[in-house]
Amino acid sequence: MGSEHRLKHALGHLLGPRLGRRFEWLWGAYGTSALGTWLAFGAFPLIAVQVLHAGPAEVAALASVGAAVGAVVAVPLGPWMEFRRKRPVLITMDLVRFAALLTIPAAFALDLLTFLQLLLVSVVVAAADITFRAASGAYLKTLLPAEDLLAANARFESTAWTATIVGPPLGGAAVGLLGPVATVAADAVSYLLSALGIRAAGGPEPRPERREAARMRAGDLLDGWRYVLADATLRPLFFNTAVFNGLVMAATPLLAVLMLGRLGFAPWQYGLAFAVPSIGGLLGSRLARPLVTRFGQHRVLVVAGTLRAIWPVGLAFVGPGAGGLLLVMGVEFGLILCCGVFNPVHATYRLQRTATDRVARTLSAWAVTTKASTALLTAVWGVLGGVLGPRTAIGLAGALLLATPLLLPGRAAAHPSGPKPAPSRT
Repeated sequence: MGSEHRLKHALGHLLGPRLGRRFEWLWGAYGTSALGTWLAFGAFPLIAVQVLHAGPAEVAALASVGAAVGAVVAVPLGPWMEFRRKRPVLITMDLVRFAALLTIPAAFALDLLTFLQLLLVSVVVAAADITFRAASGAYLKTLLPAEDLLAANARFESTAWTATIVGPPLGGAAVGLLGPVATVAADAVSYLLSALGIRAAGGPEPRPERREAARMRAGDLLDGWRYVLADATLRPLFFNTAVFNGLVMAATPLLAVLMLGRLGFAPWQYGLAFAVPSIGGLLGSRLARPLVTRFGQHRVLVVAGTLRAIWPVGLAFVGPGAGGLLLVMGVEFGLILCCGVFNPVHATYRLQRTATDRVARTLSAWAVTTKASTALLTAVWGVLGGVLGPRTAIGLAGALLLATPLLLPGRAAAHPSGPKPAPSRT
């Protein structure tokens, strides 16, 4: 009996607490759509180049303009969804992405596919992504008690990194066997399966209280930003997330140019350099909860947020051959390990700090800002890469990232007795 008890205890520690049937359905839906997303990683640029014979400017527009316009489209959706049940919103956004993505293989089969269609689909999917993420955070906060949020976010994080490891190689094989739109079709189906999984979760969900004035005012569009900027803890974390994510993503295309062009790495080596380090994300997500239990949420947030900023500058020193490949893998492993710890703690910290009736608007504003800042910084670093060279531009991004820990919340601001956001007008 003693050994059986120890085995159950060990399994419970490994898997975390049981979070209930409804969460399991939500988790399964997330995993399905995450796998579909990573199966189709890079599919739009590939289709643009191989099928539509698009040039570099069009491919860059597909990556930046689609995301930026999608973020703008998503702005009114945050306050719109705040006073609606979140599960139907999640299902609707999944079905919107399913329908939008399915038009691409359909148009390809009919020889009607155009670049404009790709761009419009990227806008719709980007807006639906932002809305889904905001609604899912709000739904999760009503679904689970506060003490289980970290365990839930850690499971989402580990699932995301698993999909990152598995998806691109499988997607590459599918493209080779079935053609360039195969992974887009698979991604579309993953959203349909996600919608069915969320619907199967069932259970009651109370309708949020409506405001006295049913019509949405123009000022409501900015309510999420007002709420974040009024909070001494959320405000620095908000700017830290936008700047960090934007700089990391802005340097990624330049690293591809450097490795695949000047340094002569093969595409499979480039893919390997990012797939293998993703194991660090799995490890980090498993460490998040034990670290918070031992050292406290705020300390883990600040230490992991600081450590993740020191790695990217190393990418400026990558050279050719095996040594250069190992350097990239080492830097990416350290970065992803720290992000694997930071991300679920950050997501939990943000949810716990945000009032329940402000979660959807706050997360929507957060996602819109992150998406827009990433698009802007990617465009700026594209220009810098052309002027200074990719290596120098990568080094500049890494140097600026070293300053981002200054934007992490201090202990005084994070204390529960610290200032709360001023109530927004409703």
